[in-house]
Amino acid sequence: MSTTPLVLPASLQTFLALDFGLKRTGVAVGNRLMRSATPQGTIKAEGDARFVQVAARIKEWQPDALVVGVPYHPDGAPHDNTRLAQRFARQLQGRFKLPVFEVDERYSTTEALQAGARDADAAAACIILEQFLRNIA
Repeated sequence: MSTTPLVLPASLQTFLALDFGLKRTGVAVGNRLMRSATPQGTIKAEGDARFVQVAARIKEWQPDALVVGVPYHPDGAPHDNTRLAQRFARQLQGRFKLPVFEVDERYSTTEALQAGARDADAAAACIILEQFLRNIA
């Protein structure tokens, strides 16, 4: 993972993060100024129903960009869920015409569970977004 800050346009201030899963997708919102995220619950839907709920969150929060957690094996190798999360990110960009950033989300759910999160998917989305926010200039 690179430690070089990602330089983004100043116009990108508010972000909606999604921790993609086959049956559940955690959601968090955060902003560049505070560099923190807040869980927004988990979407418990698949396929088009998931995108309907994502659209509602986008309408509610009006983010400037989306952040999607992409899982990898511990050694950094991709697996089936890696490709599914990347496909989800491409679909989000195509449907909502917002910039989409991918973040390596290895261990985010484990970290959320160890912290005692009641909604591990939304907490994992927070972890993903805060990691992203720490790495932007």
